[in-house]
Amino acid sequence: MNNDFDQKMQRYADLAIHVGLNLQKDQRLLIRGPLLYGAPISAAPLVNAVVKSAYQAGARRVDVFWGDDQTELLRFQYAPRDSLAEMADWKGDGPFQHVQNGDAILGITGINPDLLKGQDPELVTAYTQAIQKRLAPFSNAVSTNMVQWLVLAAPTPGWSAKVYPHLSADEAVKKLWETLFAFCRLDQADPIAAWKKHTLSLQNRAEYLNSKKYTHFLYRGPGTDFKVGFTHRSTWIAASEKSQGSIPFIANLPTEEVFTAPHREQADGVIHSAMPLNYSGTLIDDFSLRFENGRVVNASARVGESVLQQIIATDDGAGRLGEVALVPNSSPISRSGTLFYNTLLDENASCHLALGRAYQTTLEGGGMWGDEEFNIQGGNTSLVHVDFMVGSEKLDIDGSLPDGTTEPVFRAGEWAFNI
Repeated sequence: MNNDFDQKMQRYADLAIHVGLNLQKDQRLLIRGPLLYGAPISAAPLVNAVVKSAYQAGARRVDVFWGDDQTELLRFQYAPRDSLAEMADWKGDGPFQHVQNGDAILGITGINPDLLKGQDPELVTAYTQAIQKRLAPFSNAVSTNMVQWLVLAAPTPGWSAKVYPHLSADEAVKKLWETLFAFCRLDQADPIAAWKKHTLSLQNRAEYLNSKKYTHFLYRGPGTDFKVGFTHRSTWIAASEKSQGSIPFIANLPTEEVFTAPHREQADGVIHSAMPLNYSGTLIDDFSLRFENGRVVNASARVGESVLQQIIATDDGAGRLGEVALVPNSSPISRSGTLFYNTLLDENASCHLALGRAYQTTLEGGGMWGDEEFNIQGGNTSLVHVDFMVGSEKLDIDGSLPDGTTEPVFRAGEWAFNI
């Protein structure tokens, strides 16, 4: 790589520390991977840049939990079948201890979408669910914003090759890095100022939606005829959130979404996917979900149907919705015309929903409720939170107002109102 690339890498790291996490002086930081793995070894240049930026910002200590997806693949290939649901205690206890200590959490994602292709779907599900159960205290703490947290992407060889199969290995990684830098506005003269402007725009959208107090959304599109309802506490959120310690942060970089929690018992009709879903190294594609009274009653997919059905069967809340998110088809990620096989990027190219756990902060008054109270308020609890994309240039969404009338919210995949 060259000096220009190194400078962008450091700016990316600085953006993560100062805009994403808003790391505080004397605060500690844990760098880890997505749910199943540690930070990719191939992401070491980014990790080192983040560590440098964190200490320059006054961090007291930075810890890194490293991982290697090939090691996980080898486990599937050669380990005893009945051992795949086992997980070392420290992998679950460690992240939760960091949250309890008030440390900021940075997750770096870059998993190869085809990593577990060809592996037994039931073993993949058992493996994933065992880790989700072990990490439940950590995941619940993060979902209530106990501390600042951020998910950031780092191109890895396997992921880059999937996105750009026509390029050489080195060229694919380089192109994905440059694309990611552009999505994060690092090619602009003042990325921090650009992010402040973008954040304000998203927050204005959220304020508008909150002022409307929509009771339901009606979705129409190819294979889609769907209605989802909201609670009287549902609150639209965009970009900046606050930790329980009142520290502002942005949980995803990049981000283009405005989102809230639906009512766990108010979803009816059929919703069809607009993009493949990468779930723990397996792909689910061309799928439809039929809902009745908030619950999935039928799930079918051209690819990965058994994995989809096993996700839904994880627990009582896995077959219900925990998030409704709006993203215009004209977002920079969508305009790239590229499928990234990575939820962090793909969900910011398309309106999406999420099966499973809702974020308590998307309900007014939430953040400290127990699971039972959260469900009573209309929220949804689950071990899983699985975003799937439903938006395209053919999607229309209408909003139902408290007086029973409806009005356009999205038309042909774009906002139907100006701010």
